[in-house]
Amino acid sequence: FTSFLHLPGASEEVAPPLQQTFMIPKKEINMVSDMAKWKRSQAYADYMGFILTLNEGVRGKKLTCEYKVSEPIEKLVALLNTLDRWIDETPPVDQPSRFGNKAFRTWYAKLDQEAEKLVAAVIPKHLADAAPEVAVYLKESVGNSTRIDYGTGHEAAFAAFLCCLCKIGVLRVDDQMAIVFKVFNRYLEVMRKLQKTYRMEPAGSQGVWGLDDFQFLPFIWGSSQLIDHPNLEPRHFVDEKVVNENHKDFMFLECILFITEMKTGPFAEHSNQLWNISAVPSWSKVNQGLIRMYKAE
Repeated sequence: FTSFLHLPGASEEVAPPLQQTFMIPKKEINMVSDMAKWKRSQAYADYMGFILTLNEGVRGKKLTCEYKVSEPIEKLVALLNTLDRWIDETPPVDQPSRFGNKAFRTWYAKLDQEAEKLVAAVIPKHLADAAPEVAVYLKESVGNSTRIDYGTGHEAAFAAFLCCLCKIGVLRVDDQMAIVFKVFNRYLEVMRKLQKTYRMEPAGSQGVWGLDDFQFLPFIWGSSQLIDHPNLEPRHFVDEKVVNENHKDFMFLECILFITEMKTGPFAEHSNQLWNISAVPSWSKVNQGLIRMYKAE
C-alpha cells in the first residue's frame, strides 16, 4: 500500500504483513474536537494520499482511453451492477411526500443483508476475514436509510471502501485508472439512479453555496482529466453544446450534464459555486482549488 501512495512504479511484490487483524469500524468522530484527532490520524493521511494519487493517475486522460482492467476491477463493476439491478427490482412506492421515497429503505435493507457476501466475492479467499470490516464502508456509501438522503460523506465512504481494498492488496498500483474510470464512474451512475428513482434529499447540503448537492470527488478527478486540454477551458463547461459533445470523455462534464438535467433556471443561480469556478483561468488552478476546498469541507 505504501507503494500505492508514495512510490509510483515501485515494485509491487511487497509481501503483505503476515498478521492482519480486522475489526468492525465504529464511529469515532462525534464532536468538533474529534476532528483534530482525525486530521492527525494515519487514516486521514491514507485517505487523502489515496485521493491525490488517483488525481495524478487520471491527469490529462479521457474516460474513453485504454487502461488495464484487472479481475478485482471486473468484480467491483459486477457488484455495482447488482446494486443497479436491485433498483429496478424495487420501484418507488406511492406516497404523499414528493421526496425521500420509502422504497429506498427496502432497497437498502437488501444491501445491509448482502453486503458482506458481495464484498467476499471481490476479495480472495485468504482475505475472507477482511469482509465484515470492509463491507461497513460499502453500506455507508449509498446514503442514509433513515433520512433517505445522500451526500459527500457517503461518497467519501465509497472512496474509503476502495482505499481499504488497496490497503489489503486487492487493488494495485496499475489499477489506478480503472479505479476512477471504471469503478468510481460506475458508482456515480448507480448513485445518480438512486438519487433520481427515490428522490433522495441532499445530505448536509449547503444549498446554493455548496459545490453540488450530492458529489465532490468527480469534480476533483474530473478537473485533473482536463488539465492541459488543447481547447477545453474552465469557461467552456457552462456551454451546453460543449457539455453535450464531450461529457462521455470527462467526468467533470458528466456531472454538469446531470445537474442541468435535474435543475431548472439559470446555471449561475442554481450552481453558483460552479459558475464562479468557470471563471478560473486554468484547469490546474481549478484542481488545486477544489482539493483545498475538499480538505476544508
